[in-house]
Formats: sequence, structure tokens, C-alpha cells
Amino acid sequence: MTLINLNADLGESFGAWRMGNDESLLEVVNSANVACGFHAGDPAIMRDTVRLALARGVSIGAHPSYPDLQGFGRRVMQMSARDLEATLLYQVGALQAMAAAEGGRVTHVKPHGALNNVACADAAVAATVVRAVQRLDRTLILLAPAHSELVKAAEAVGQPVRHEVFADRAYLDDGQLMPRSQPGAVLHDAQTCVAHVLRMLEAQAIVATSGHRLPTRIDSVCVHGDGPEAVATARAIRQALAQAGYTLAPLDRLG
Repeated sequence: MTLINLNADLGESFGAWRMGNDESLLEVVNSANVACGFHAGDPAIMRDTVRLALARGVSIGAHPSYPDLQGFGRRVMQMSARDLEATLLYQVGALQAMAAAEGGRVTHVKPHGALNNVACADAAVAATVVRAVQRLDRTLILLAPAHSELVKAAEAVGQPVRHEVFADRAYLDDGQLMPRSQPGAVLHDAQTCVAHVLRMLEAQAIVATSGHRLPTRIDSVCVHGDGPEAVATARAIRQALAQAGYTLAPLDRLG
């Protein structure tokens, strides 16, 4: 039996403004990365998302970001290690409180947006992210992009880590995500995403747009929850993974 995880970034609504279709996605994915209020989400949305996830047996992860609500966390910010670590502790701790209030727990942490991209390439930022996670709980799983500095930083200190690929994003030859400003960076068609995922799983590698391959372990597949195609894409990927012989499971049950 080959286990794999399907995750999505959720809880990204704010006040009266709605983003994505969390209820439908939670019927499909195994793990939810919940926005913690600094790029999206608010306390009520965080708690509602936790409640919905627990009711569906979906594992809960914190999705902290740079403090960039206006930019949806997609703008790079220059922060000292001290400030970044405190910012991460604040966000993950808030979600831990929401999960505890609903009788659950946070099992993983996945940085969001620009923070994730920077930590994938910058060893110092990656080390700060891992240090913050360790300060909270040495059993927390870090969900990190495959072939990244984040993976290396977690492995260097023994923090549990799972390797993630993105179903709906194109890759550069160095394993970094193609910037959203470039044509073709975001994959919109569900079947295109399915083919992209299956290609990487078959190769056990990140497969760049050029065809270049970077061998890697793959534990989890992410579908971004903020696009109009997210639910259809997640359903198509789940079906394709099952047909390919994979058993889908929450992130904390991968072993």
C-alpha cells in the first residue's frame, strides 16, 4: 500500500469577504492548511475551518505568512530572524488555540506564499521557520516543498518533514515555482494538473516546464484553494491517484 496526502490551503475568507469553497474541498482533501490571519482569514474563519475539518477527519495545519494582508502574503518582506520567528509563533499558536477549543490539534505547519518561496531558497530563513516550529512542538510536521532549503533545515535538526509538490503550479529547472507573473506559471485545467502530478509521481521527481527532472521523495500534493477550478481539480486528482494505486491519508498518518 502506497500512502499519499492531498492538501489544500483553506480558511482564506475574511469578514464578509469569501474566498474559495472550503466546505466542498474538505470533502476531497486529507489535510487543510488554515490561514492564520496575517495573509487571509480571521479568528472566526479560523475556528469555523477547524470545526469543519475535524468533522470530516481532515488533519489541520497552520498556514502562516508574512504580515501582508493587503498583498495576500505574496510580497517579500525583509524581517529580522527575531521578528519572523515571533510572527510565526503568534500565528501557529493562535491556530493551536482554535484547534484545542474544538477538541482537535494542529498536526503540521506549512508556510504561505512569499515566505514559503523565500524559505525554499534562503537557508537562513528556512532555519528560522524550522526553529519557530521546534519551539512550539518538536512533533509538528513541517510540510515543505520538495527539493528545498526548508526540507534540508528540518532534516538537519530532526524535525518531522513531508515533501510536497504543487498540482497547479509550474516549476523552474532549480525546483523553484515559476513566478506567477510569468505566462503558464499557474495551471488552471484539471486534467492538465492531473497529468502534471502523475508525471512527477511516475518520475519521483519535480518535473520542470523544460522537462528537467530533480529526483525527490513525494509525500503530498497541494491544490491551491483560492481558484475557481480548485474543487474540480482536487476531485480529478484524488480520482487519478486512487486509480494509480495510491491510498490517500491525512498528513499525520503517512508514517
